[in-house]
Amino acid sequence: MEKNNFIDYIRIFCKSGHGGAGSRHFMRTKFNPQAGPDGGDGGRGAHIILRGNKNLWTLLHLRYFKNVLAEDGAPGSGNNSSGRSGKDVVIEVPLGTIARDDASGKQEAEILEDGQEIIWIRGGRGGLGNANFATATNQAPDYAQPGEPGQDGWKILELKVLADVGLVGFPNSGKSTLLSVITSARPQIADYAFTTLTPQLGMVEYRDKQSFCVADLPGIIQGASEGKGLGYRFLRHIERNPVLLFLIPADSADHRKEFEILVKELEAYNPELLHKQFVIAISKSDMLDEELRHAIEKELPENIPHVFISSVTSQGLSELKDLLWKVLNEKNT
Repeated sequence: MEKNNFIDYIRIFCKSGHGGAGSRHFMRTKFNPQAGPDGGDGGRGAHIILRGNKNLWTLLHLRYFKNVLAEDGAPGSGNNSSGRSGKDVVIEVPLGTIARDDASGKQEAEILEDGQEIIWIRGGRGGLGNANFATATNQAPDYAQPGEPGQDGWKILELKVLADVGLVGFPNSGKSTLLSVITSARPQIADYAFTTLTPQLGMVEYRDKQSFCVADLPGIIQGASEGKGLGYRFLRHIERNPVLLFLIPADSADHRKEFEILVKELEAYNPELLHKQFVIAISKSDMLDEELRHAIEKELPENIPHVFISSVTSQGLSELKDLLWKVLNEKNT
């Protein structure tokens, strides 16, 4: 998919339907002109519903869908006939979508499963007709309820990519190349920074027909947590990944410092990201001899598992898959 077709943030105006008014009707027949109240209830205003769709991975289809106006309920009528409810509006969204109120920023819904439906904005209830208010002492009530108003306001739909493993690293660290080698994904690859401008997903086929999902995310730069570079647009997606794979090239000037900068940017954006499981992969390791490899190992944190890999020669890729699978299963137990 073209990079400009990845939309992960949409602001739309939503209005649910008003409830229909109850009827103040009285039955009149040929032989009984004062047969009593028979006003029916008003119909419910239409809801606005979110539904998860596993075949979507972007909010592109909503890009020009700026106003979501749901149908009002119909008023009640005589002969105890209730009004028709408004037809609900269903908005299909990719898994990992969060719905927020624009004014308050409050999260209102979250879609994580295919087919999951959540009533996001409720329509107004229909009003009761006068037949509901008839009593032994008030046999001819001349009143009925109006329908409840619907709700309206500006809303936010925000996508956070769902993946088991998120690739984290500076631009041009080899994340896209790695994804293309261990999965069937085909991200754009070139020898310049910010080749990846949008998240790319790929499935890693593991043993015994098992698999896990890896996301190649746009590269971090210093200051990303402050909005520099791709900033929040990138960091938002990391929140969904239980395991973060830090990719540091073998030709880095200071491997430990590069890792610490990456972690610092994650912490500045959201300290809870530090509770995720970290794995370090030293990419482009085909250029290393044993002496250089041992020197790099001394720079790396002792409490974080690491592996040396090369996407070009496939060195260490099986070991990397084993390590990620082990960490993922430890995380899920």
